[in-house]
Amino acid sequence: MSKPPVIRPVILCGGSGTRLWPLSREAFPKQFAPIIGKRSTFQDTLLRVQDPAVFGKPLIITNKAHRFMVERQLAEIGIAADILLEPMARDSGPAILAASVYLRRESPDALALMLAADHLVLKPAAFQQAVVAGRPVAAKGGIITFGILPTSPATGYGYIHPGAESGEGVRVVTRFVEKPDAKRALEYVAAGYLWNSGNFLFDPKTVIGEYRANQPESVETVEAAVAGATTDLGVPTLEEEAFAKARKIAFDFAVMEKTASAHVVAGDFGWSDVGDWHALWEVSEQDNAGNAGQGAVLMVGTEGSYVSSEDQLVATLGVKDLVVVATRDAVLVADRHKVGQVKQLVERLKEDGRPEASHHARVFRPWGWYQTLVLQDRFQVKRIVVYPGGKLSLQKHHHRSEHWVVVRGTARVTLGDKVEDLVENQSTYIPLGAVHRLENPGLIDIEIIEVATGAYLGEDDIVRLADIYSRQTV
Repeated sequence: MSKPPVIRPVILCGGSGTRLWPLSREAFPKQFAPIIGKRSTFQDTLLRVQDPAVFGKPLIITNKAHRFMVERQLAEIGIAADILLEPMARDSGPAILAASVYLRRESPDALALMLAADHLVLKPAAFQQAVVAGRPVAAKGGIITFGILPTSPATGYGYIHPGAESGEGVRVVTRFVEKPDAKRALEYVAAGYLWNSGNFLFDPKTVIGEYRANQPESVETVEAAVAGATTDLGVPTLEEEAFAKARKIAFDFAVMEKTASAHVVAGDFGWSDVGDWHALWEVSEQDNAGNAGQGAVLMVGTEGSYVSSEDQLVATLGVKDLVVVATRDAVLVADRHKVGQVKQLVERLKEDGRPEASHHARVFRPWGWYQTLVLQDRFQVKRIVVYPGGKLSLQKHHHRSEHWVVVRGTARVTLGDKVEDLVENQSTYIPLGAVHRLENPGLIDIEIIEVATGAYLGEDDIVRLADIYSRQTV
């Protein structure tokens, strides 16, 4: 008996997840946030495809802005993966096509398992069983999707109509339907339809062939983008000009609704796409009053609500069916049944020029993160954390001077021609215009309190002279 083909998991993590604002924002989307528990959904997705008897090395598809966040979260869970960067978002169709072209070149005998980084799977063993069930059909040219046994006539998911058996535990897909209204959803559930999870298993050459039959121009441009990829610090980025020519389209529309090779494996593995706050409330552990909470929260006389807080205490009293989410710089209070409109709220914030629409108070950088604690006219106080091995750019400022106080770890400070190590309770002064750098030579995070003073305190007053992360320098 021949050995079954290895399955390369491909994790798609380029989405912004604005329906979970203010926790999820473009600069730090939901797949990197600890939505349930201490790990992110991106990390949990990777951890459930680690059985070496079934899965090979993962491939991560993400955008350049999230490259270092991906690397950091991989390191936190001790998983090695290949990374392929998109120069811009072109929807799931070109992303999956690029992954297929890449894997066809790097692992020609492997199958590809396309997984969204922001989905929850609460029963990973059942999920792996579904993947293994679909492998024989995928190896013969089928494109497997994973259908979820409905628990309700939900209107937020697409549906799949399964037909005749095509393998053990596998059925032919006879029809895909878009998100229905409530009446049609009831009809679909009664007729045995499945929710469409949007995850796929296939041989890369099958998808390339299907794509070529319908959009040959996109195949040519994506193949050129993969062939012309440039590598920085060991990570390839698709060639921008070629990738930009690929038609922006979802994989469902580009391939799944046109192919005659679609098959489905039905399963109950605790799946949720966590599409909004109501969906998160549904999959969260609830008390006897139907409340779910995370962080420093207190709910009294409260029913059917989801309450979350990053830092400060949030208390509710005598309310029902609310979503209350408090982050360091924004608070959302919403009717739980209307949270599908949060995306419209974010668009309004963008129109008003509010930075909270896209950025958190805690701003992540390749070397660590910083958070503004106080911002007033002519002075600013920041908390700066630098990871082990992290190194800020060699830089200077035209409009501000800075005072650094080390509160944890050992900080290596470059100031002009002088380099010195500062430990806890030691400080230094960076005069206006002085060339300087901060780095962490140790094995634990360093933490700095920075007090900046000057006429202008914006982040664009940074003149980078050298940078190990290939960010723009003068």
